[in-house]
Amino acid sequence: MNLLVLGPQGAGKGTQAKRISTEYGIPHISTGDMFRAAAAAGSELGKQVEPILASGELVPDELTVALIRERLGEDDAQQGFVLDGFPRNLAQAEALDEMLSSIGRQLDAILFFDIPDSVGIERALERARLEGRDDDTPEVIKRRLEIYHSETEPVVEHYRVTGKLVPLHAERSVQDVWREIEEALERVGAAA
Repeated sequence: MNLLVLGPQGAGKGTQAKRISTEYGIPHISTGDMFRAAAAAGSELGKQVEPILASGELVPDELTVALIRERLGEDDAQQGFVLDGFPRNLAQAEALDEMLSSIGRQLDAILFFDIPDSVGIERALERARLEGRDDDTPEVIKRRLEIYHSETEPVVEHYRVTGKLVPLHAERSVQDVWREIEEALERVGAAA
């Protein structure tokens, strides 16, 4: 099952994507986690992305597309994946669609975590405090939300027309959102 999760910061995408990964035996592919790991490791990619992450801006498309293409080619992603953190703009969505087509794969569902900004900000700040993430300052969170509204929201509409977009009520409890996801994935599995 090839899944994409979309939604603003603090919507619970990562939490639910990890659970989908565990329950369905497919890898959770988080570009943010991969970029942070590269920065922490001091790799060449890490040196390129560290100042970008610190400013709250988006990593350039060509770096992100190359990273995702490589990751989807690994053995554990052959039976499916949960992609988190990409695409964040229409150009990336088109690049993802093109890349998947070129490797003979397609998205089975796009899970859209819909949440009010105020709830997302509160959750992101709490996550930053709990995880000690210094890239999640109030200013950076606000900037990421601005980018989300201007650049990522059009991606939701791009996928809505495919008939594969599944809106989720992400402001609810983790367990309530999980039940909604399970029901959606049962329908996707039955349709496949």
